[in-house]
Amino acid sequence: MNGAASPNRNGGVRGLPGFLRRSVRTYEEEEDVSPPESQEIPETQQQQQQQGDQVEEKSPSSTQVEGENSSNDHDETNTVSTTTTTDNNNNDNDDDDNADDHNNNMEEEEDESVVPPLPSADKTTSSTTVPKAKFERQVSYKETQFDKVMTADVVSMSELRKLAWNGTPSKHRAQAWKFMLGYVPVNKARRDTTLQRKRSEYKEAIRQHYDIDDDIRTSIEQETLRQVLVDVPRTAPEVGLFRDDRIRRCLARLLYIWAMRHPASSYVQGINDIATPLVTVFLSSHVQHLVLQDNDNDNDNSNNNVLDGSVMAEISDDIVEDVEADVYWCLTNLLAGIQDHYTSDQPGVQRMVARLEELVNRIDAKLSEHLKNVGIEFMQFAFKWMNCLLLREFKLKCVMRLWDTYIAEGDGGFEEFHVYVCAAFLCQFSTQLQSMEFDEIFGFLQQMPTDKWTDTDVEMLLSQAFVLSTLFEGSDAHLTSG
Repeated sequence: MNGAASPNRNGGVRGLPGFLRRSVRTYEEEEDVSPPESQEIPETQQQQQQQGDQVEEKSPSSTQVEGENSSNDHDETNTVSTTTTTDNNNNDNDDDDNADDHNNNMEEEEDESVVPPLPSADKTTSSTTVPKAKFERQVSYKETQFDKVMTADVVSMSELRKLAWNGTPSKHRAQAWKFMLGYVPVNKARRDTTLQRKRSEYKEAIRQHYDIDDDIRTSIEQETLRQVLVDVPRTAPEVGLFRDDRIRRCLARLLYIWAMRHPASSYVQGINDIATPLVTVFLSSHVQHLVLQDNDNDNDNSNNNVLDGSVMAEISDDIVEDVEADVYWCLTNLLAGIQDHYTSDQPGVQRMVARLEELVNRIDAKLSEHLKNVGIEFMQFAFKWMNCLLLREFKLKCVMRLWDTYIAEGDGGFEEFHVYVCAAFLCQFSTQLQSMEFDEIFGFLQQMPTDKWTDTDVEMLLSQAFVLSTLFEGSDAHLTSG
């Protein structure tokens, strides 16, 4: 109605009852949505509106007073003022005084009344827009810190490693890994040219080593290629992404080329597993704009869509080629620190298994003794843990969180710190294992119960491993039994 008072942000609404004025203030402060016009209005308020409609052509002040007096029949002064409408100009001041008195009375009764929803005064005030921020994902403190570090012209590696150790937000994970693995320069001015050059070098390696006739390959090269082509379909078969033909071709090319360019170790089973987190993370960075993000830093929908392979229909061949090149170079830098794990007889893996056995003997002697008594040797189960870096014990989502810390550790993350993680992992199940015999233990260790693990479980494991590292790292205590 044109005569109705409307709320304003500069002060109270003169003429509205006290409980409605308070509703207006609360409504403005909280920026809530006005209730629909079809919302049911309390009976007393309907009476006020009906009586207000009957005097719609009267002056605004007299209409308000008449609506207020309808709920207070005992106030004769107000009744007289509402029926005298012939001289609006003379009655304006009296009406306002009566309205103020009535408002004061209503405010005294507020504690005993139920505050009804605020009715819309007109079309303008009833169509308040919901603030956009209510639908936007809140940015966490961690993300704010990462934004600051990652957008700098020169990225501080010490700050980045410190942040990444505790987990990297999904939107920054791919770039953070590339920085920490030494693939992308920290200087912003050099990044584009470096990426173009490295990707071009990889394309040239494909033409030189992979896109050639089999007749040109030596017998060793043919055997290596055969082994790669056998292992690729076995790589993470439960993950839809790695059943995609284009991803399988990428894996085959980069694994074979790595073997050709590193003849001292060549290809060894297990390297194919190590490539899977890199493929997933780097591909995710290209598709985050296609899906909504969760408020969880490590379990976002982009990773879900990548892992099930559903985004591959929207990924161009150019993006797949870039991801393949990036994975190749980062895998090369990662394996450079643990290359003796994949040379003849894999001495690095055997060294890590021996360290694990001695460490468990120091921190959980009862478990170590029980395994020995039932005939379980560490090499029977821990060799796989070291060779594949626990990739077959955890889901890929958990591995991504694990690798945030491994990569942030720098040199030694995938070797020294990994041993402490394996020790903490084994000792978590100490009570269960000590109640089992050989067959049960062997089956349990081959199929660890981690299907329901989340990032929180991984972070607890990393915390326990960190404690162990502070106790034993840099000393020979964990390598001395008894």
